[in-house]
Amino acid sequence: MKTFTSTLPDDLLISLKDTAEKLAIPKNKIIEKALRIYLDQLNRAEYVKSFKQAATDNDIIMMAEEGMEEYLKQVEKFEK
Repeated sequence: MKTFTSTLPDDLLISLKDTAEKLAIPKNKIIEKALRIYLDQLNRAEYVKSFKQAATDNDIIMMAEEGMEEYLKQVEKFEK
């Protein structure tokens, strides 16, 4: 594990200190958890953005339709 040094606004540090004391957990664990949640939200937002872009991309829509057509053929073949 690496050490990271940063500056934060006083009000945020006070809130962090108070929360850490209240929950009886180290401040760095709160920061670590918060950062993981935030980075996960950013990744999810990027994922959603890519799906929205794909929804308007005619090439991707055509590939998806062709894939579904092939899938339906396989299902019908299996049902027979």
